[in-house]
Amino acid sequence: MNFSPADWREHFPLLEKFRAESPLHYLDNAATGQCCYAAMNAATAFETQSRANVLRGTYRLAERADAAYEHARHQVAAYLNAASADEIVFTSGTTASINLVAHAFGDMLQPGDEVVLSLVEHHSNFVPWQLLRERRGVILRLLPLAADGRLDLSRLDETFTPRCRLVAVTHASNVTGAVSDIAPLVEAARAVGARVLLDGAQAVQHGPVDVAALGIDFYAFSGHKAFGPTGVGVLWGRGKALAALPPFLGGGGMIEHVGVERTTYASPPRRFEAGTPPIAQAIGLGAALDWLREQPWAAMNAHTARLAQRLLDGLAVLPGLTFVGPHDLRERLPIVSFNFEGIHPHDACQVLDEFGVAVRGGHHCAQPLMDYFKVQGAVRASIAPYNDEADIDALLAGLKDAVRKLK
Repeated sequence: MNFSPADWREHFPLLEKFRAESPLHYLDNAATGQCCYAAMNAATAFETQSRANVLRGTYRLAERADAAYEHARHQVAAYLNAASADEIVFTSGTTASINLVAHAFGDMLQPGDEVVLSLVEHHSNFVPWQLLRERRGVILRLLPLAADGRLDLSRLDETFTPRCRLVAVTHASNVTGAVSDIAPLVEAARAVGARVLLDGAQAVQHGPVDVAALGIDFYAFSGHKAFGPTGVGVLWGRGKALAALPPFLGGGGMIEHVGVERTTYASPPRRFEAGTPPIAQAIGLGAALDWLREQPWAAMNAHTARLAQRLLDGLAVLPGLTFVGPHDLRERLPIVSFNFEGIHPHDACQVLDEFGVAVRGGHHCAQPLMDYFKVQGAVRASIAPYNDEADIDALLAGLKDAVRKLK
């Protein structure tokens, strides 16, 4: 199937608005993707035609709300190839999803039990486990890294011990774009009876994910990075893995029966959706993923890879530049981070803004990885299918000007 970035941009109203009024080269997609019409229209339809609380009413409007909300759950399940829609828990985002597991699964752990992480992790998949260490006395073990920041899986037998209960790693780094090699991690975890959680925040926007094929137990991601609304995310959990977890938050909607002396809890996913959920946002996310599932991903990923290579080639000839992460596209998403000697990333980003180029500078909520690379932060460009050669060329032109002004 043919693919045109110009045609794809027509599904994103903000990009069309700025293309008409002033240049905008939006290359901050790892932080948040633009919201597509499919998501906006679905959320608006709920708010204007079906707005009512879910799981509360027996009148027709409430029943329409229930149906729309549960339809969104099925849409997410289809995108992830989940065995059942009951494996889909709606949360406020990746951070909430990981914290849910850190609390619910973590509360079943004992002092001395081990959780395996890596230095590549976003703070959302690092700090919750540090808090668990303080709360439960678990031990955190770190996977080693290669020089380019990829996971070094050559010594898994030294990392995984019989006390390992969970491995929690990123599906793809938000700094380097490197995609984790999941199969060896799953094999090592299964050998010691441990569960596996993947932070999928950077992966879901690059095409449907097959959680069954990955062989994992938990998968977390955010709607706003998948061209959907903000304020909504997903925790997918394998049926048996979810069923084994105690509740995280207590309140309405997650109970079976409340008594003065004893309360019993609903089965998943209700058990983990206390209170009024992000209804409109979940409906918008379901519609976005349904639309994304039908896109020509082979052609789109080939397009973004070409743009990433164009960027890598253009950066390689700039004076004083160092890459933060791999220099090639092997097993890598179109996320490129870099620094210029003597130029702070924030200053470079401000100059780029004068060219209409939107990129992010800083530690990208990955300070342990920045410490590993011995840098304070980096400039990061992250590419989506609606980007084109003009976006890359504007970035390179802006960087040349930044070097001229700031060196």
